[in-house]
Amino acid sequence: MTAPIDARTLPSGTVLTPDLAIIGGGPAGISLALALANTKLNILLLESGGENFDPANQKMYAGDADGVHYTALDAGRLRFLGGSTNHWGGWCRPLDAIDFEKRDWIPHSGWPMSRKSLEGYYQHAQKLVEAGPWIYDKADAIIAAKGELLPLGDGGIYTSWFQFSKTRDSDLPTYFGHRYEDDLKRSRVKVLLNANVTGIRLAPDAKRVERLDGATLNGKSFTVKPRFTVLACGGMENVRLLLASNDVMTAGIGNQNDLVGRFFGDNPTPRDVGTMVVFSGALAPYYNNTMQMGDGPVMRATFSPTGDFCRAKKVAGSLTTVEQPVELDETGKAAVITTALALGVDASSAKAYSIGCGMELLPDPDRRLTLTGEKDALGLPRLKLHMTMAEADFTLYRKTLQELGRQLLASKTGMLRLNFDKREEWSKTMDWGNHHLGTTRMHADPGQGVVDANQMVHGIGNLYVAGSSVFPTYGSSNPTLNLLALTLRLADHLKKATA
Repeated sequence: MTAPIDARTLPSGTVLTPDLAIIGGGPAGISLALALANTKLNILLLESGGENFDPANQKMYAGDADGVHYTALDAGRLRFLGGSTNHWGGWCRPLDAIDFEKRDWIPHSGWPMSRKSLEGYYQHAQKLVEAGPWIYDKADAIIAAKGELLPLGDGGIYTSWFQFSKTRDSDLPTYFGHRYEDDLKRSRVKVLLNANVTGIRLAPDAKRVERLDGATLNGKSFTVKPRFTVLACGGMENVRLLLASNDVMTAGIGNQNDLVGRFFGDNPTPRDVGTMVVFSGALAPYYNNTMQMGDGPVMRATFSPTGDFCRAKKVAGSLTTVEQPVELDETGKAAVITTALALGVDASSAKAYSIGCGMELLPDPDRRLTLTGEKDALGLPRLKLHMTMAEADFTLYRKTLQELGRQLLASKTGMLRLNFDKREEWSKTMDWGNHHLGTTRMHADPGQGVVDANQMVHGIGNLYVAGSSVFPTYGSSNPTLNLLALTLRLADHLKKATA
């Protein structure tokens, strides 16, 4: 077995010449390296951090922000082997087919591929996250012993499912650094830790990468001269490195159309968006808690709009979850009694629950990352995020909640109160998924995207980007499973491109 190498122990001036350099040892970087480990490629995986958390490395993420309140830039990611899987919640769900479509009511929408192009990679991605057998929206048949589905009238909302990452010996999600460290050691992949790439240097004609400049926090420097390079540092650091590498392309690599860093996305997760009352009081435990299905996957129910409903009502994606029980005030109790009498149902055992959600933001080119004049410990400029949310982000989701409420009434199962009306009210309970998306977006047209359908930076034949920064639109499903499927697709492309 080959142990990782600490870049701080390399002689200054070391030159490495791999076939493929992967910058970033998070889930995308690790999965790509392992997917290519059985090829003849000499692969170098460069990770800025070590095997464990180090405050000095974490501080490299620090930056500034304005606009809508957002998580501090150094709080939403972890900078050591395994990346942000070291603190993720393990939520997994594939993107829906409509997420890939051009939707005329969502500006800048449309992927240069369909959901079908990822179908052959999802099963492998599912194994990597250790979420059990692929069930998701086929789960209805296996949950009968755990409780009945909440009946909904015919309409645009249905019960969908999350599955959860779970390591083989723990209830915790799979931490890619720990879980796949031995696999990397057994492979031909060379792992270089505490290795910061400080610049991507292009040939004079700007058509290929010639070298990578590297440095460590203890003052060492090194150079990498790869045949091919994959940038897999996440939706923020990918941007910083591309923009800061501006010696040949003065606006930054891939930024000839001022797109690098634009269209930053995340999944807002506002809390207590509504109060759902179940007249019978009976609610299966998988609605407001995770539940393991026998010896099978860990699952949780969620309410999702169908593709047909999204098209008909022109709404964005969302996943509404049932949260904790709540006590109704006197007005709420009176509303339940009045509604139950009108429907002719018994509500004497009624129970109320807070509901929350994960939403799909509308793409916005003004929601962006830019460089500042402040420098980090290695001299790289830090980032600033301008964060926005449109009123439409909330009004479109209200339509989905209204449909859920209508279907509850139609089935005489329950009722729903919407707790917020204006954006200011929603913002008070706003949280974020810390999913950094869209900043090196994928598009067939270089005037509308940073990378092409194969995730190659437009015009630069040996530079690729992996991870959720290539998502053109965001969906409402958590990104990890989906970015892994995309990364496995990239691995197949690289096998051909590097041959």
